[in-house]
Amino acid sequence: MTPATELLNLARDRAGFEIDILKGLRALRKKTQPKYLYDARGSGLFERICELEEYYPYRAEIEILRTHAADIAGCLGPGCLLLEFGSGASRKTRLLLDKMKQLVAYAPVDISRSALQGATRRIANEYPGIALHPVCSDFMAELRLPGDFFSGALKRAGFFPGSTIGNFEPSEARMFLERTAALLGPGGALLVGIDLMKDRAIMERAYNDQKGVTAQFNLNLLRRINQELGADFVLEAFRHHAAFNAAMGRIEMHLVSLGVQEVRIRKE
Repeated sequence: MTPATELLNLARDRAGFEIDILKGLRALRKKTQPKYLYDARGSGLFERICELEEYYPYRAEIEILRTHAADIAGCLGPGCLLLEFGSGASRKTRLLLDKMKQLVAYAPVDISRSALQGATRRIANEYPGIALHPVCSDFMAELRLPGDFFSGALKRAGFFPGSTIGNFEPSEARMFLERTAALLGPGGALLVGIDLMKDRAIMERAYNDQKGVTAQFNLNLLRRINQELGADFVLEAFRHHAAFNAAMGRIEMHLVSLGVQEVRIRKE
C-alpha cells in the first residue's frame, strides 16, 4: 500500500465540472450537483456551518457516536479497513478511530483535495499507528481502486455520516448503495447517517442560519463558477433559499434570481 502522504487522485478534471455546470444551467429547471459546493472555500464554510447553533444534525450525530462508538467498533471487529465517503475534516471519524484499536487502515474519500490533504495530515499526527490511504474522488462515481487497496483487511466497512445521502435523488441513492455494496464485498458493513423527520421549523432553521453562513456556502458555487469557468455571475443578484419539500420529504436549497439577467460562461 502507499504511505499516508501519497494521495490517490481519482477526481475528474475541470472539464468535467464545466460539462456538468453547463448541462444543469441549460435545463428547464436549472440545477447542479451538491458535490460542487465543496471546493476549498466551500469545504471551509461547511465546517463553520457544523459549529452553528441552528445546525443540529452535526451535534446529534456527534452525540450518537460518543454514546455508541465502542459498540460499533465491537460489531466491526478487528482487522477492519474503514472507508469514509465525503470525509471532509474527518471530525466525527475520530470518535470511531478512538475505539477501533485493531484497525488495518483508514481511507478517507473526498472531492475536495485541499480538505482531504489537511484532514489526512491531522489524522496522521493524532493517530500515528493507523495507516492512511486518502482518495480524492467523487464518491458517487465508481471508485476504481488499486488491486492491493484492501490488502490485509479482514473486513471492509463504509462510513457515510452527516445525512449526506439526502443530497441524492432516490435513483442516485440506490446506485450509490449498489456500488458501495459491491465495493465493500461479502461481509462488509456500512454505517449511514440519516436525519429523522421533525418539526419543519427546526429543519428549515438549520439551513437558514442567522449569521448567513449557509447562504455564503450556497452562493459560493457561483463564485466558483466565475473563478474556474470565466463566468460573470453577480452574486448580489441572487438570494439563498432553503425550505422543506413535504412531497419529497427533504430540505432543498435554491439560489433565487432577483431579476431577469443574462450570464456568460467563457464561449457560451
